[in-house]
Amino acid sequence: MMKSLKLAALAVGISCAMPALAVDLTAISFGGASKVAQTKAFYDPFEKATGHKVLGGEYNGEMARVKAMVDTRSVSWNLVEVESPELARGCDEGLFEELDPSLAGNADDFIEGAIQPCGVGFFVWSTVLAYNADKLASAPQGWVDFWDVNKYPGKRGLRKGAKYTLEFALMADGVPVKDVYKVLATKEGQDRAFRKLDELKPHIQWWEAGAQPPQYLVSGDVVMSSAYNGRIAAVQDESNLQVVWNGGIYDFDSWAIPRGAKNIELAKEFLSFTLTPEAQKTFAENIAYGPANKHAIDLLSPERVSLMPTAPENIANQVAIDVTFWADYGEQLEQRFNAWAAR
Repeated sequence: MMKSLKLAALAVGISCAMPALAVDLTAISFGGASKVAQTKAFYDPFEKATGHKVLGGEYNGEMARVKAMVDTRSVSWNLVEVESPELARGCDEGLFEELDPSLAGNADDFIEGAIQPCGVGFFVWSTVLAYNADKLASAPQGWVDFWDVNKYPGKRGLRKGAKYTLEFALMADGVPVKDVYKVLATKEGQDRAFRKLDELKPHIQWWEAGAQPPQYLVSGDVVMSSAYNGRIAAVQDESNLQVVWNGGIYDFDSWAIPRGAKNIELAKEFLSFTLTPEAQKTFAENIAYGPANKHAIDLLSPERVSLMPTAPENIANQVAIDVTFWADYGEQLEQRFNAWAAR
C-alpha cells in the first residue's frame, strides 16, 4: 500500500513538472496560393507566438462536409474558411458557433460587412475574367467578349456552380452590373441566365479548385476563364496572364468555427490573431487580396494595393456578392445548375 502511494505521488510530481502539451488547431482553407499565404501570415507566426501548431487542411467549399460533422457530433475541424453566402446560410442552419463581435476588436477598423454573427471576414477577393495575353490578339473587355467565341475562339473556364456563373451569364447578355441581382431574383431572369449559358456550353471547361484556372490558362487549355484574382496575381511574374476587373464579383472569405468544435477559445484566439494589421499586411503581401482590417492598407506599398480588388479603380465596376440573394435562392439554383450541367 505504501509503495503504491509513493508511486502515485511520484506520478503526480512528474506530471506537474512537465509543461502542458500544446494543443494543435486544424484550419481548413481553399488551399493553393491562398493557403501558402495563410501559412506565412497566420499559421507559422501564431505557432511562434503561442506554441500552438496550426494544421492546414483543404476543401472546395463543400458545406455538406461541415453539416455531416456537426450532425454526427464528430467535428474534427477547429476553423473553416467560408464565402459569405455559405457563412450566412450555415449560421441560419446552426452549423457555426455564434461569435462575440469584440473578437475582431474595433468594428470601425474593418471594411463594412466583415464582422458577421457567425464569422469574421479576413480578406476581400474577386472572381474576375482572366485571360492569357499570349493566346489572344486583343484584350477582352468583359463578359460580352467572354461569350464571343467567333472573335475569341477557344475554350472558356467557368467555376462549376450556379454562384458567379449565373451573374456572369446575365452580364454577357447585357444586364448592367448594378442590376444583376434584381434580374436574377426573377424567374424570367434565371431562365435568361441559363439560356445564355446554353450558348456557351460546348466551349466550357469547368473548374472547381481555385488553382485550376491559372493552370488551364498557362497550358493553353482555355483562352479565358473566370478566376480568383489572387490566384492570377500569384503567377503573373512567370506568365502573361491578365485580369479584367470590369464585371468582377467581390466577397469576403471569413473564418467560422463549426458548432461543436473542440478548443473553441484557442480557435477564437487564432481568429483574432489573423485580424491584426501586421498579420493582414503579411497575408496581402503574399497574395493580392484586400485586407479586411483597414489599418493594414497603410502598411502596404501603393504598387501592392493596386493589384487588389479593393483598389478604387479596380472596384469601380464590380459588384458585391448579394449574400441575402444566395442565402434565399442558393439551394434551388445550385440544384437547377447541377441538373443543367449533367445534361
